[in-house]
Amino acid sequence: MGTRREFSPQALLVLAALQEQPADWQHGYALASTTGLKSGTLYPILIRLADRGLVEACWQEEPAPGRPRRHLYRLTAEGAASAARALAAAPARQRAERPAAAAGTRRPLRPGAAAPTAQ
Repeated sequence: MGTRREFSPQALLVLAALQEQPADWQHGYALASTTGLKSGTLYPILIRLADRGLVEACWQEEPAPGRPRRHLYRLTAEGAASAARALAAAPARQRAERPAAAAGTRRPLRPGAAAPTAQ
């Protein structure tokens, strides 16, 4: 699927965060911390990217005791290719707008958490 239009600066932040480790599942809280986006911005972007087939989502299989299950996200093969093209084509100014706290800050899934399976 080709891109319908240019990605917003916020969508580019999400794509860049997911692209850092494209095969790994990431939860929304970690993506919010990495990108600096609030949930009201982040989750609609993730939904649109999933609707376009660029991101896949699933439920966490075995959350930590006392914690609810979370949605996990990662790029599809098409999403990784689209992210690479979009980020390479993005103006340098947009790439530089990524919050300083986001650079290199990732929270991995809890140790011992089971690998999710799509349902």
